[in-house]
Amino acid sequence: MKFKDRNLRAIAEMIIGNVQYFPYRSSSYITQFFEECDLDFVHDVSTRWWWTQERLSELLQEPQPNAHALPERFVHVLRVLMHKSDAEEDDPERSLALEALNKPLSREGYEAFYGEDDLLYIRHIGTKTISTALNPHRPFTPKEIEKREKLVDYLDKCSEDELIEEILLPLFRQLGYHRVTAAGHKDKALEYGKDVWMKFILPTQHVLYFGLQAKKGKLDSSGVTKSGNANVAEIHNQVMMMLGHEIFDPEIGKRVLVDHAFIVAGGEITKPARNWLGNQLDASKRSQILFMDREDILNLYVVTNLPLPEGATSEANVTEEDEFPF
Repeated sequence: MKFKDRNLRAIAEMIIGNVQYFPYRSSSYITQFFEECDLDFVHDVSTRWWWTQERLSELLQEPQPNAHALPERFVHVLRVLMHKSDAEEDDPERSLALEALNKPLSREGYEAFYGEDDLLYIRHIGTKTISTALNPHRPFTPKEIEKREKLVDYLDKCSEDELIEEILLPLFRQLGYHRVTAAGHKDKALEYGKDVWMKFILPTQHVLYFGLQAKKGKLDSSGVTKSGNANVAEIHNQVMMMLGHEIFDPEIGKRVLVDHAFIVAGGEITKPARNWLGNQLDASKRSQILFMDREDILNLYVVTNLPLPEGATSEANVTEEDEFPF
């Protein structure tokens, strides 16, 4: 990846403190800054902005975690640069520093913002892809745990349509999928086993197509389906239809087959259910199935820093005076 010299120099000037709202750094402090970024760059007493710009250019040449994402170590440098502990007196919340950083970033198609954890994140403006190596299994902060608990409550009470529209569509868009399109439940005959179809563009520009079948509750393999649960046998025919039916991609004007099928449950997907479905499919079809259950949804939703759905944040303010008189 390459930034324009003008934009890279603007960021370098912020690191060395040649602009307002950023602390001034002489040669030794520039070296100390990069040490804080876990980088072994040592300033060689050459022109400060030029040397810093060259180091930033080197970091941009490193591999990207995915399409439309900045290299991980470059993002880490910006995160250290924008840490709120380095706020100046005239900009205690670093909002003015953030505005200054976003000027060169926006010219490259990116924007920086502070998450609920007060850390800096970089987002691609066009695709909303966040430049971060997602780790859904890392320890969560207290705020993230609170957010996760609110999302659990929402999943317990939401409908299947709300699970798709309010949770899954924003999540997959944030993860970098394109053309995330809900089939809708108004006309079941036109779904052909899928609630959502989408595509993912690899760094090589090859395209993979995905279908998604979502169920609100637990997915099990018991002979009798309890209320709120779905039997995996109900999914089998839908998966076969999904993998065998073509979808129309308006961007290329062609009909294409789904490469992989997501089976997503708002509850648990039991191990017997996964095994039963695997036994019903041949080896080629089996490799096309991907599972996501509640734990996967919760963890991914938190680490991608998505805002909670409106239904998960609004509190019911019903009092005795608000009760209906009948």
